[in-house]
Parts: sequence; structure tokens; C-alpha cells
Amino acid sequence: MLQNFIGGTWTSAPAGTPTVPVLNPADGSTLALHPQSGADVVDEAVSAGQEAFASWRRVPVPTRAAALFRYRSILTNAVDELAEIITSENGKTIEESKGELLRAIQYVEHAAAVPELMKGATSENIGTSVDIAMIREPLGVFAVVAPFNFPAMIPLYFSWAVATGNTVVVKPSELCPLTTIRLVELASEAGFPPGVINVVLGGPEVVNSLAIHPQIVGMSFVGSSAVAEIVYKKVTGEGKRCQAQGGAKNHLIVSDTAVLKSCGPNITSSMFGNASQRCFAGSNLLVMRSRYNEVRDYLIAGAQSYRLGNGRDPETTLGPVISAAARDTFTAAVDQAEAEGAKVLVDGRGASVEGHAEGFWMGPTLVEAGPGTNIFTNELFGPVRCIHAIDDLDEAIDIVNSSPFGHTAAIYTELGGEARELRVRADVGQVGINIGTPAPIAFYPVGGRRSSFYGDLRGRANDAIEFYTDSKVVVTTWHADSTQAAGIDPVFEGEL
Repeated sequence: MLQNFIGGTWTSAPAGTPTVPVLNPADGSTLALHPQSGADVVDEAVSAGQEAFASWRRVPVPTRAAALFRYRSILTNAVDELAEIITSENGKTIEESKGELLRAIQYVEHAAAVPELMKGATSENIGTSVDIAMIREPLGVFAVVAPFNFPAMIPLYFSWAVATGNTVVVKPSELCPLTTIRLVELASEAGFPPGVINVVLGGPEVVNSLAIHPQIVGMSFVGSSAVAEIVYKKVTGEGKRCQAQGGAKNHLIVSDTAVLKSCGPNITSSMFGNASQRCFAGSNLLVMRSRYNEVRDYLIAGAQSYRLGNGRDPETTLGPVISAAARDTFTAAVDQAEAEGAKVLVDGRGASVEGHAEGFWMGPTLVEAGPGTNIFTNELFGPVRCIHAIDDLDEAIDIVNSSPFGHTAAIYTELGGEARELRVRADVGQVGINIGTPAPIAFYPVGGRRSSFYGDLRGRANDAIEFYTDSKVVVTTWHADSTQAAGIDPVFEGEL
């Protein structure tokens, strides 16, 4: 059974703690047993983080940065090992796992710039002989709650938290905890002191316990929109900071001027890469009528070209979905759409892979459906995508802005005016121009609008520095100052 990491020690869950299996989605085999820890374990981890915070916050900022630089080196050397772990518990291909790790390590690189990022500000003589300074202070113990789809990237949000002098309790997904466990083992090798990084394994009870724990000062959460809203309200209702990233239903727009030979592979990859289990994946393809048949036929061929299989197989281009429950949800959604009159252009239901009969297989699925249908409107975190004909860009933008989600939108065009129009009018957090997966790199913030994001400071980059610190203003004067010796009031002289 997997263990929690508390105060620098891997610790077994209390006797009688229920467990759930961690499954390899490619063959259904059990990789480990995951304890469903309770509030008592959360309390131990938070207490360890609180105790460590007292000394960690006083560690010089360059020393904390040095630990992150060491960590980056260790992670870089462990990429092959970590990619194998990601593929075994998540199902994505080895190349996709390595791509995730490239981005994840960039988080550590950015956080290592904390000596620059945590700089405050000063002003001299805001009154006679009075100076003012703003400094950034860490706050305490933060919680990081991660989803299954990026088991390295999202847990490594803790990089910014610990860089700024906080401590953390990380709760990975029950479906993919093994990557996080290895990441934390490697962090210990990098020299992070006991209690700075803690891990509690469990389900919703752990999230709830972290949300209401009096010594947790904030939470960074990534998951579905329904849960993100609940978490945000619960955490902020306790007077804590929260950034809660939710789901998405991203729209890709193909204009009359799109060069399909150039942008076609990007469209297909955006819609089906990583088995479509990523919040930046293109969900609905909106195609101007003059190009509809051409683009539809191209996408059908592209979807049919994927080779389903174990992510360890170098010939595999599409791995399994995360669970049997997810596969069944996708199948049911397609069944319903078909019953309601939608046309299934590419059908991935009932897919199988030789030698992996117990895997969770769903092939690329393309459905002709539009606004007003469940399959077009609701998030499906898997390889079930929609295509729909539109009359013009105005119609496309209306569809984007009427969605309950507001994560990303993208356009494929050779007209700068069309690109600018989408950039200005799309009510989303990220816009792609001839890029269907506009995921920001580590030194830019990430987050959506409406139900795709709850909070004001986004994840990553300088927003993360602000989220994990608080500004303190210090106003200073000294009684030995020569102007005071002359009898001048140092504070109020000259003020209205």
C-alpha cells in the first residue's frame, strides 16, 4: 500500500484505512493500493508543514532558489524514469509523457528565479525623512490538489509555493499518485527540509479537510468545473485564498482562408492528442461552410489514422482513457447523441487492442453536432469531438461566448483582421491563432473564465508569486534624523 509523506517520513496509513487500486489503464492491472486517508492524517501533515514553515520562511531566498536549481537538475536526469511512471498510471504515450515533463520542469525553472520575482518596492521621502517599503511575505501552509491528466505538471505547482517560503500539502489524484510520490522523493534528494513538502493520499474527504483546516492558508485546485466551484466557495468561505481551475469546452474555428495543408495536423492533434484528456484540447470544430466538406473529410481521415495501444509501444499514437468509468461515460454520450439524431462520422465505441483486452479503450470519435445538444455543450474529457458548420466569424464568436466554459478558443486563418477580432471579442482566458492548444509556458499565467476558473490570481508565473505571498508595507523614520532635530514633523509636514 502506498504511504503518505509527512514531516520528511513515508508513513503508512492507520490500520483499517480503506484503499482503492491504482490501475494501469492499458491493461487494467493493479499498480498499487491507494489509501483513502482521513482528517487525522491531514492534521498530521498540516502540523508538519506549519512546524517547518517557521524555519523555512527564514531560509535566505537565494538558498531556496539553489534547492530548486538542484531539483531541476535531478528531475532532468530522471525524465526517462518519470515518463515510464506517467505512462503506466495515466496511459499517455511515452513521448506525450516526456512532453509533459518538459513543461513541468519549466515550472521549477521559473520558480528558481524567486530572488528576482519576490522583489518588493521602496520609495524614499514620502514625507519628510519618511521612507516606505513594500515586501512580499510567505503565508504558511498551502494545499495543492491535482487532477489525473497531468500527474507531473500540476503537482509541481508547489514549486512556486516553496520558492516563496511557504510549505505545502499535496494531494494527487487517486488515479495517478505514483508520479507525485516519485517527484517528492526526488525533492527530498534536492535538499528540501522535512515538512516543507508533504503528501496526503485520499479522496474528497482529504480535499474537504484541507479546505477547512484552520492552519491551511490557501488552496490551488485543478479539476472539473462542478467540483472547482464547490471547492472555491468552501475555501474562500473559510477566509482562505483559492485558485480553482475547472473544465473546458474549447472551440476551434476554421475560416475560409485557413491553409489546411499547414494547419490540419495541428487541428487533429489538438482534438485527439493525449486521448483528449487535457483542458486545452479542442472540443468543437467550427468550420465555415465553404470549407466544411474539405475539413470534415480531412479530420475523418486524421481521426482514423490514430493507432490505439499501450503508450509504451513506440507505434502507439493514442493511449487508453483513464478508467472504465470514463470510457463508459463517453460511450453513453455518443449513444445519446446518435439517438437524438447526431451523425457519428468516426466511431470509437467498442475499440479494442490485441493483447490488452482489459484496457480502457475508446477510439477517436467524431460527431456532427451543434449548439443545443448535450454532446456539443457539456465537457467530455476524452476523445469524443464535434464538428459543426458556421456561416461567419460572428456566429462562431457567439457560440464561444455562450458556452458555460471560457477556457480557450482558437482560429485558423490567414487574415490578421479575423485573428484580431477573435482575440478582442472572445470571452476566454487563452486565444490561439493557428494554434489549437494555446497552453501558456511556465512564465505566463494560465486560467479561464466563467466556470473554467474560480479566483482572481491564476496559476503559474508571476500570478503564482502573488498568490503565494502577501504584501506588507513598512513606513519608516528615525529619530536621529537631522530634520527632526530641527523640529520638523517627519510624518505630517506637507500633507493635506
